This record gives sequence, C-alpha cells and structure tokens, in this order.
Amino acid sequence: MKKGLIVLIAILIIAGIFVMSIFGSYNSLVALDEEVNSQWAIVESSLQRRFDLIPNLVESVKGAMAHEQEVFTAIADARARLAGAGSVDESVQASNELEGALARLLVVVENYPELKSNQNVTGLMDELAGTENRINVERNRYNEVVSRYNTTIRSFPKNILAGMFGFETRQYFEAAPGADAAPKVNFD
Repeated sequence: MKKGLIVLIAILIIAGIFVMSIFGSYNSLVALDEEVNSQWAIVESSLQRRFDLIPNLVESVKGAMAHEQEVFTAIADARARLAGAGSVDESVQASNELEGALARLLVVVENYPELKSNQNVTGLMDELAGTENRINVERNRYNEVVSRYNTTIRSFPKNILAGMFGFETRQYFEAAPGADAAPKVNFD
C-alpha cells in the first residue's frame, strides 16, 4: 500500500506540473495577444493624431491653392475611409491611401514658395512630419509584437494550445503597393 501511495502522489505531482504548464502557456498567449492589441491601440492613437492635424493643414493650404482640388479630394476621401474603418486591415488600407494623398500634398507645398514661407503651413507641416515619424515607429513596434505573437502561437507545443483556444495569427502592418515610388504631381 505504501508503494501504491507513493506512485499515486508521483502521478498527481506530474499531472499538477502538466496542468500548471498548460495554465502558464495559456496565460503567456493571452499576454501576447493583449500586447498586440495594446500596440495596435498606440498605432491608432498616432493615426488619430494625424487624422486631427490634416484638416488644419488642408485649410491652411487650400486658400492659396484652389486649383489643386484633386489632392484635397483624395485626402478627404482617404480620411473618411480611415474614420469608417472597422478592422485592422481596413485601417491599414485607409492609412496607406491617406499617406499617398499626403505625400502628393507635400510635393505640392514644396512647389509653392509662398506656402513654404507661411508660418501656419510650416508649423503644421512640422507637426505632420513628427506625427508621421511617430506612426512609423509605432508600426514597427506593432510588427515586432505581431512577429513575437505569431511565432509563439505557431511554435510547438503552444500551437496545439493556441489552436484549442482559438488564437489566430495576426496581420502585419504592410506598406501600400507602390509606396516605394515617389508620388507624382502634375501641374498641367
């Protein structure tokens, strides 16, 4: 009976270690999932800052450039899509469209010396440039967290646990197609 009790205690200890390991793995998956969500919230906060700056910049530039309506329309459309985005993928796509429109606006501003000398425009451009840098930094951090999360849920044995509890891979924040090319502005 004594040997049977020792074997039972050993089995219980091994089972307890196994259960605690599962709890620890599950909790680490939850923590990584929340880290991804938190980092996305920071990206969204940076995107919101840009979203809030754009109307001021556009209004400051608009008066001097009434004939550049196409650029302003593209910015307004992209901004509206960003405001209505319901998912990470929609936000990424709308943000990339907005970046393209803003890049065209920046080229236009560079080609109008009277705008470059306007203090309001210059201040807003500096704010926008700083915001774009913040967005880039936060996107990179988001992608790092997503990489760590995706690696964890795809690695054995956590992939089994992740599959059981519905943890799915997350999408990276990727550049829009054509983002590697400089924007072209036609003044004809």
